[in-house]
Amino acid sequence: MAPSDGWYLFGPLLAVGVVAALGFVFWRMGLQWIERADDPLGERYDQLSIFADPGADPDDFGLLCAAAVADDPEEADQIRLLLAEAGIRATAGARRDGRVAVLVFAEELEAARRRMLNS
Repeated sequence: MAPSDGWYLFGPLLAVGVVAALGFVFWRMGLQWIERADDPLGERYDQLSIFADPGADPDDFGLLCAAAVADDPEEADQIRLLLAEAGIRATAGARRDGRVAVLVFAEELEAARRRMLNS
């Protein structure tokens, strides 16, 4: 087969066409599965954080719990340093209302609150 016949383009064009057709089919199947309201697995997937309603619990920080809530970041840093002096690991996280939460692990929450009350 001579290259001037144009048949050398048939294989790559066929491969691109098949990949495009399969991509379109899988794309359509995925959209129909997501958009179905009567899907029995929808309740199971609603529990995952990436599929959850964003307005459900705006102050969910996963494994961390809010030990204190401050109005400005400087105050939150002071609380965090106070807890660090007591050996309690703490970090700060922004809330949706603009305030700053001082976060600790759940097992250290009571110790952190006692430390803040005693200082």
